[in-house]
Parts: sequence; structure tokens; C-alpha cells
Amino acid sequence: MKFYLAKSDPLTYSMDELERDGKTVWDGVKSAQAQQAIRLMQDGDCVICYHSQGQAAIVGWGYVEGDVWVDAKDPKMSVFVYRFGGRLAEPIGLKEIKATGLFGDFALVKQSRLSTMAVPREFVAWLKKRAKTFKP
Repeated sequence: MKFYLAKSDPLTYSMDELERDGKTVWDGVKSAQAQQAIRLMQDGDCVICYHSQGQAAIVGWGYVEGDVWVDAKDPKMSVFVYRFGGRLAEPIGLKEIKATGLFGDFALVKQSRLSTMAVPREFVAWLKKRAKTFKP
């Protein structure tokens, strides 16, 4: 299993909505770099949910369900089904992540506007220790 992070403005689509819906088609990602990450995703990969904007925090996780495909509305974009996995007991904010000083090379820290990205294994290990409820 590989790990990715997907950001969403919770006013647009939140973890609450993903949990309620069970799954959604994750579309609308326009950045070429973020699209590269999406194209690498495979069935069963874990996608960490990050609320952007005011909250700026990891709030839960889900999974890629099935294959990634080209969006019929825009052939430059790929999309995937994002299935709810679970929630963290408490959000883990970007300030806390940065304060560790451990993840300077992680795109979440150095490219804060990037919406979808691969997650380094070291960060996953840290997250599992920090958030006992993170059990992908």
C-alpha cells in the first residue's frame, strides 16, 4: 500500500461528507504535479484527508477504490473513487507537523498549495505513532 494526501476545502467537500457518502469521485484537481500523484494511485492505496483553508489539518483517511481513469469532462485530468476509511480522534495541524522539524522535504510542508501528493513513509510512521486512531 502506498500513501497519498488529498487536500480539500471543507466548505467544498469535507470529511463529514465523505463519511456520509461512503465514497466520492475525486475530481477537479488541475495542478499538473498533483495530477502526476493521482495517476500513480492504485486500488487500495491510502489517501490521507487534509482540510485546507482555515483548519489546515489532517482529519482522516480513505482509500483509492478501483482504477484511476481519465475524466471524460477534461482529458488532461485523471480522477479516482475515494472511499471513506476513518477519522482521527483529533485533527493534526500543519503547525504541529512543521514544528517537528522532521519533514522539510515533504510537499505538504514545502509546497503548501499542492492539493494532492505522495506521502513519505517516515511521515506515515510518525502519524501512526502520533494519532493512535490512524489505522489504515
